[in-house]
Amino acid sequence: MNSTDATASSTTHDAGAVHAHIVPPSVLLGVYAGLLILTIATVAVTGIQFGVFNIWVALGIAVVKAALVVMYFMHLRYDAPFNGMVLIIALMFVATFLGIAMLDSSEYKVNYDPPGTRQMITSQNGL
Repeated sequence: MNSTDATASSTTHDAGAVHAHIVPPSVLLGVYAGLLILTIATVAVTGIQFGVFNIWVALGIAVVKAALVVMYFMHLRYDAPFNGMVLIIALMFVATFLGIAMLDSSEYKVNYDPPGTRQMITSQNGL
C-alpha cells in the first residue's frame, strides 16, 4: 500500500461513526433456547391452576420473553443501560395494566349469555 492510498483511506474513514455491535452466534442461540424454554413453560402453565395468579404467571413469562427479544435481538443490551431499564419497567407496567383489566373479566361473565342460547319469545297468534 503506498502513501497516497493510506492517506485516502484515512481521510474517508470517520472515527466517530457508529458501528453495529456484532453479537456472537452462541449468545443469539442461547437467547433463542431461552425463548423456546419460556414458550414451553407458557404452554405448560396453562395446565396448572394457580387460582387468581394464572394471568400474572402468563404475563410474567411474556414480559421476560419480550425483554429478551428487545435486549438481544434488537441490540438494546449494548445501548445505554438507562434505555434498557426504561423498556423493562414499561413492559412491567403494561403487564400490570393488562393483568388488572383481566381480573375484572370474571365480574361480567355472570351476566353473559353466549350467542344462540336464549329462547326466542313468540306470540300465541303467530305474529
